[in-house]
Amino acid sequence: MSFIIIYITNPDIKTAKKIASHLLKKRLIACANFFPIESSYWWKGKIETAREVVAIVKTRTANWQKVRSAVEKLHPYETPCIMKIPVTANADFEKWIKAETR
Repeated sequence: MSFIIIYITNPDIKTAKKIASHLLKKRLIACANFFPIESSYWWKGKIETAREVVAIVKTRTANWQKVRSAVEKLHPYETPCIMKIPVTANADFEKWIKAETR
């Protein structure tokens, strides 16, 4: 079985936790980590800077489409960052992810 982490930027911790809570309740992810960041990026022709919160969520590769779709529906950004990263973990952690997700 293969696993992924999904990197999602959010405008604030409240939004990040709301989205993660939804994904957890649906058993689409096993867990989420939250990190405050400062981002600089091009948006509508100019460089912007903003404080954001990154959520890194852990799940099975098979859940990618469902997670992406759920985040797109819940996320307030016009163009949310939802990035899939394939990972390999220690066997016990992979067993845990498998047990906690559907």
